[in-house]
Amino acid sequence: MLVSGPLLGPDRALSRALVRTVPDSVTERLSDLGNIPVAVPVLALAMAYAARRGRLLAAGAAGLAMALVPALVIPFKLWTARPGPLEPWAAGYFPSGHTATAAVAYIGAALLVRPYTHRAWPTAVALVLTGATAVGLILRGWHWPLDVLASLLLCAPLLLGVGLAVRRGPVSRRSTRRSSG
Repeated sequence: MLVSGPLLGPDRALSRALVRTVPDSVTERLSDLGNIPVAVPVLALAMAYAARRGRLLAAGAAGLAMALVPALVIPFKLWTARPGPLEPWAAGYFPSGHTATAAVAYIGAALLVRPYTHRAWPTAVALVLTGATAVGLILRGWHWPLDVLASLLLCAPLLLGVGLAVRRGPVSRRSTRRSSG
């Protein structure tokens, strides 16, 4: 169990200062952005779009990344058994599964659609949605700040893999013909 260490004091202090500073009705909605029924369909649509444009490797890499989220998060939750900020009797808060789901779904979707937009807005939207999820979880008291940060760090290699798959394959002629019209 993670019960000591130099980062836990500042983590607790930051959490105490932030929890419930925004109404629960707002923070619950933000947190819900990391729910599987909300985030995964966004990724699925981006995967279908990329696959339809001939980017099967990239679409498959994004799907694999999402499938690996529980394989990364759940063992850490079991190993650390860290209690929650508002529920010290409960365990399994480190790392945040909602943050990991949001990061892989939204950033993965942005990586898949960005080659077709030639703009930065997909990445900006993905970062806002992922950040909103993380902030909602912390402000609501469902996760410590380090839970959220750990999730983002755990997902970085998954997202790097998606990014490599996106860069590996060329954008199909069909997609460039449509966008140049």
